[in-house]
Amino acid sequence: MINIEQLTVEFGGSPLFDNISFLVNRKEKVALTGKNGAGKTTLLNIVAGLQRSSGGRVTLPRGATIGYLPQQMAHDEGTTVMQEAEKAFKHVTDMQNRIDCLNAELASRNDYQSSDYQNLIAEIAELSEYYHTIENNNFVAQTEKTLLGLGFVRGDFARPCSEFSGGWRMRVELAKILLQHPDILLLDEPTNHLDIESIQWLENFLITSGSALLLVSHDRAFLDAVTTRTIEISLGKIYDYNVNYSKYVELRAARREQQIRAYENQQKLISDTEDFIERFRYKASKAVQVQSRIKQLERTERLEVDLEDNARLRLKFPPAPRSGIIPVEIENLTKKYGEKTILENANLIINRGEKVAFVGKNGEGKTTLVRCIMGETDFLGKLKLGHNVRIGYFAQNQASLLDEDLTVFETIDFAATGDIRSKIRDILGAFMFGGEASDKKVRVLSGGERSRLAMIRLLLESVNVLILDEPTNHLDMRSKDVLKEAIRAFDGTAIIVSHDRDFIDGLVSKVYEFANRQVRENITSIYEFLEKKRIENLNLLKPSPLPFSSANKDEDFPLSAGKEAYQQRKELTRLIRKAEKDLAAAEGQVAKIEAEIAALNEDLNKPENASAPDFILKYQEKQREFERRFYEWELMSEKVEQLRDKKIND
Repeated sequence: MINIEQLTVEFGGSPLFDNISFLVNRKEKVALTGKNGAGKTTLLNIVAGLQRSSGGRVTLPRGATIGYLPQQMAHDEGTTVMQEAEKAFKHVTDMQNRIDCLNAELASRNDYQSSDYQNLIAEIAELSEYYHTIENNNFVAQTEKTLLGLGFVRGDFARPCSEFSGGWRMRVELAKILLQHPDILLLDEPTNHLDIESIQWLENFLITSGSALLLVSHDRAFLDAVTTRTIEISLGKIYDYNVNYSKYVELRAARREQQIRAYENQQKLISDTEDFIERFRYKASKAVQVQSRIKQLERTERLEVDLEDNARLRLKFPPAPRSGIIPVEIENLTKKYGEKTILENANLIINRGEKVAFVGKNGEGKTTLVRCIMGETDFLGKLKLGHNVRIGYFAQNQASLLDEDLTVFETIDFAATGDIRSKIRDILGAFMFGGEASDKKVRVLSGGERSRLAMIRLLLESVNVLILDEPTNHLDMRSKDVLKEAIRAFDGTAIIVSHDRDFIDGLVSKVYEFANRQVRENITSIYEFLEKKRIENLNLLKPSPLPFSSANKDEDFPLSAGKEAYQQRKELTRLIRKAEKDLAAAEGQVAKIEAEIAALNEDLNKPENASAPDFILKYQEKQREFERRFYEWELMSEKVEQLRDKKIND
């Protein structure tokens, strides 16, 4: 499907890629990983035909369609959400218009015997046949389902796109791409603007999609759920494994250990051989052995260890000044924008030293409550900050607020005050902006580099309450892990607004859920919370109790147990959906054959067919086909029921 051969890309004489080659097969789901600046987005641009390489080539099948979601893109103005999403089916309306034009031309001509006239008829017939195969699809229903899955509500469909933030408009673009069902999907950080429920919906969509997928994401849980192959770009080379990301990390580490061991053993052997040659070089009785060892060294194929990019973020928050026992206390807080209520009688208490997560769909009030805490908006009710509380705030759009005309050094120099200004170079180096990188203009930085630069502000003063709103957007895997460890080691209080399940897992002791204008406290891990929410939602639909009781709700499960149970349920859900899809296809086949047999039964009453051998043979073959298809349908029905029973009993 995608054939990349000896691809080379150079910037300023330095290679970004150096003769890399790989093949992506039809329907294959591939994770493209690597640190920020490794070249992931560049590779997607080249595959999409938006950028040229310095050497090599990318080959795609003739007529293959590509759906590309970049990190940043321009948006059309003047359309509603539904109108913009329905542009995914522009090819259908274009086809109908083409058929209408051709029919009008056909009606105006009388050169019935000409080749042009015959070609016109052939084109109309071909287009009409294809059009009738797709016109029965309910495009409106598909569009609504996709928009709802990505977090929109029906009331949003008629609203102009211009009323929505960039993140929500990016969802509309993603919906358009998914609705087109392209042969190749290129997705660059698609989860950056999605909430947890929308991410889970997208996971299921991509798992069952027939498109080949090249996915750039720093969401480890998302990669593990969707992809079955991992290609890492590092120092101009690629490392390719047919496993998901987490398994790849293990195999990559094991491979490197084996390389180091084999390299060390070979170096010892070479050293011993060279010592032997040097010791007996001039001894006549050893001349044959010396020559043999020299030839042995010449024939030895020297082993190498894969180069490893060890440049990494070094982050440690300054010691937190002591605050009051309760840094943040909220009682009956209500927030409205005009007639719309965002939060209603919200209550929560965050104790000193706690690490908590704010989770929920976008638009449910997480960032709004943060703005209330920061004093950036008014509200009704009580919000009290404790004694000596000093807040360090990383806003969701912090990186986009940077002045693009400043250099990296100037950005921090203007924000720093006091003695810390003498340590700016050291701080920049710790954030991988050492040397010439500190003189880069902000406008040329990648999304991850901008996020790192914006985060430096948090180190410029001592704080005891960290409020981080989507801090992992655009950060690579290594930087996210470093940030997670730094927050865990921080001796103050932390409030994290994030949709990254893997980042939250093991970091927070409480999960505050924002839904239906309410804030609910959950003392649990993120994966246990997600599992609980799944069961709670089923309880709303099904009166019979499921095996999740108050007796075991607060039991101290290890974090990995919650994650493992969650992944097992996701896999079972995937199997059920695939089985249901196969069953629906089988039902369609049975119904089609039944209709054909009914038509044959009518023809059987005609005298000329009653004794015709060919007709009788055709009728019998159709009966046997029906029996075979019906038996297959029965087997699939049993399989679906078994999987559904397993899901309920588990």
